[in-house]
This record gives sequence, structure tokens and C-alpha cells, in this order.
Amino acid sequence: MDSDEWDERYSGAEYQWKMAPNQFVAAQLADLTAGRVLDLAAGEGRNSVWLAARGWQVTAVDFSRVGLEKGRKLAASRGVAGIDWVLADLRDYQPTAGAFELVLIAYLHCDPSLRAEVLGRAASALAPGGTLFIIGHDLANLSAGTGGPQDPAVLYTAEALRAELPDLSVLRAEQVRRTVGDATAIDVLLWGSAG
Repeated sequence: MDSDEWDERYSGAEYQWKMAPNQFVAAQLADLTAGRVLDLAAGEGRNSVWLAARGWQVTAVDFSRVGLEKGRKLAASRGVAGIDWVLADLRDYQPTAGAFELVLIAYLHCDPSLRAEVLGRAASALAPGGTLFIIGHDLANLSAGTGGPQDPAVLYTAEALRAELPDLSVLRAEQVRRTVGDATAIDVLLWGSAG
């Protein structure tokens, strides 16, 4: 999907997902010491707002103007500041190298060549000792889960993520399950650290 399609998807009054952070983001990142965080493909900003409310200085990047505007509204409704909303396509966006204690990529599904570029830039944006946290739909979700993209080329596996991040110390890369109504979605979670 391109930015116009995402603008259309986000154009309704309701939020596409929830206004609360993703459950894995909240569970895994709650105890990290706040610093600078880069949220790539921030969408409607739910994770960015949650992180900023916890004291993080957030750079939230997305190519959907409508999604970012909804993120601004969500932040304002909660009295949350400290978010730099950046309208940019990840094909072109170049984060500052070594600038972030945390880089978050939540449910970014794109063609493998772009994913490799984004992951490489994400890893290089980490400060020494910084954390890269990725959550997305696993390839197994196509046959054993529910929802998510139906193109196998844009889905993740733990093994593929490890291979695409050779210079990162991967501390955790595994399938995780998420309840969606009466069904289960299968995601992949990666937690890595910059040397």
C-alpha cells in the first residue's frame, strides 16, 4: 500500500487498531530507561504516545499524513509532549546514525529489499548499547493464524530477521501469539542490542 492508501485507511474517526500501545511493546519496553526513541512506520502514533508519556523523546516517522495527524490528536488528548512527528517515506528516510537508545519497528510489512534497507538504517541509528525492537506478522500466520498481510514476501520469520541484522547482538527472536477476538495471530518478536 502507498501513502494515499494509508491516508484513506486512517481517514475514519476511529483508530484502525487501538489507542493503547501494542501489547508486546508495552510488555517488553515498560522497564527500559527512557531516552531517545525512533518509531519507524508509526502509523496513528499509539506506541509513540505511550513511549512519550513514559518520558521518552520520540521521533515518530510515517508516510501517512493522516496517520500522523491522528497521532498528534491522540498525544494532545492525553497531554503528552516530546514527540517529533516526521512525515517521510522509509524508502528515503535516513535517521541520524548512533542517535537513539531505542528503535521500534511495529508491523512494518514491505517488500524484502526495502525491509533490508530499513533494518540496516534502524541498526545504524542505535546508540552504543541501544535496543532494536521489532514486532510483526510471522510467515506462519498465513496458515495457522488470523489477520495480517496475505503476501508471504512481506512477512517475517525469526531466522530471516537474524540474517538481515548480522551486526546486531540478537537477544531474542521468536514467534509469539496474540489473541484477536476468538482467534490467534502469530507474530515474530525480535529484541536486539547494538554493540
